[in-house]
Amino acid sequence: DEPKDQANFFSCYFFTMYTSSVVSATAIVYVEDNVSWGFGFGLCVLANVIGFAIFVLGSPFYRHVKPKGSPFSDLARVIVSAIRKRKVLLSSNGDDYYYYERDGLVPTAPTKSFRFLNRAAQKTDADVRSDGTAGKSWRLCSVQQVEDLKTLIRIFPLWSSSIFLGTPIGVQSSLTILQALTMDRHIGPHFKIPAGSILVFVLISTSISIILIDGFLSPTWQKLTGRSPTPLQRIGLGHVLNVLGMAVSALVESNRLKVVRAHQAQDQPGSTVPMLALWLLPQLAIVGIGEAFHFPGQVALYYQEFPTSLQSTATAMIAMLIGIAFYLSTAVIDLIRRLTGWLPDNINDGRLDNVYWMLVMVGVLNFGYYLVCARLYKYQNVDNSGSGSDK
Repeated sequence: DEPKDQANFFSCYFFTMYTSSVVSATAIVYVEDNVSWGFGFGLCVLANVIGFAIFVLGSPFYRHVKPKGSPFSDLARVIVSAIRKRKVLLSSNGDDYYYYERDGLVPTAPTKSFRFLNRAAQKTDADVRSDGTAGKSWRLCSVQQVEDLKTLIRIFPLWSSSIFLGTPIGVQSSLTILQALTMDRHIGPHFKIPAGSILVFVLISTSISIILIDGFLSPTWQKLTGRSPTPLQRIGLGHVLNVLGMAVSALVESNRLKVVRAHQAQDQPGSTVPMLALWLLPQLAIVGIGEAFHFPGQVALYYQEFPTSLQSTATAMIAMLIGIAFYLSTAVIDLIRRLTGWLPDNINDGRLDNVYWMLVMVGVLNFGYYLVCARLYKYQNVDNSGSGSDK
């Protein structure tokens, strides 16, 4: 339950996920191309069987939490109750609020932030029965339920900044494949990197970086400062590396376009530019290192800060974020194609570098927004961890 242990667990989770993705995108694809599709799918079935067996063998060690209803209905009740009692004058007397101990949590007085929502927990004559118990749940909520909703409101700006952190990654993933298609992808006389497999280097970079971060950088940081890196620090460094990766992408593309012009290949769709596709690796490596910082950092932050009833939902926030970001990346590419001439069908006659510079500017603005959100945010559940509350 310690934040440090949670961070290590989520780092291991992402390392396993990225490493397995590397294996599936390289070894399994190689088997399917050079042996048979049937054998490749057979290996996938075997991997699933082994994974399921490990899952079943580990079941005695899992925490089996009994379902207690949807936590989202509690959040909805807070909003409805606050609106229904919007004309009630807020009381400064703590005894006027409804407290209900839940999940071993000690009842606390309502905080002053987002005071409008405190009305949902304030008792009125219409909310309490004659025996003193709470009446309708859609008129009276506990203080803890109100504070749970406030926690989500506080963390939402940080989460929203990560959407625009993932969108440039989605755009870069699409455009890098287009770049690779026009470049020399040979490694030696007999091997040619498939254009779609170029993104494997992001996965490899992330996997290696997670090992280095947890095995070297985090312990070193703790020795120097006396505390472990906080989730917000890891996410912030991920923002910086993401912007740097987009800047390197722009510089590499500028160089590629110079080679195109030098060989007068602007009007030759599908022609191969005499420039190695390995030039794309630095930008992919930097973005991969950034992912090793901000993705585990985000999951650790959400799991640490989310209300207890929503901690299982916290781990799904990254998947939701990535989905939204990649949908937005598709919309961004379509918008650029409609409004500019930077992304024609023949990218040798376009200005892909301008797209990357635009992503750099978006990243810088988004990083500024993140810094403001991180500066204003106060950790809710970090006091007992010993890691401090510094951003």
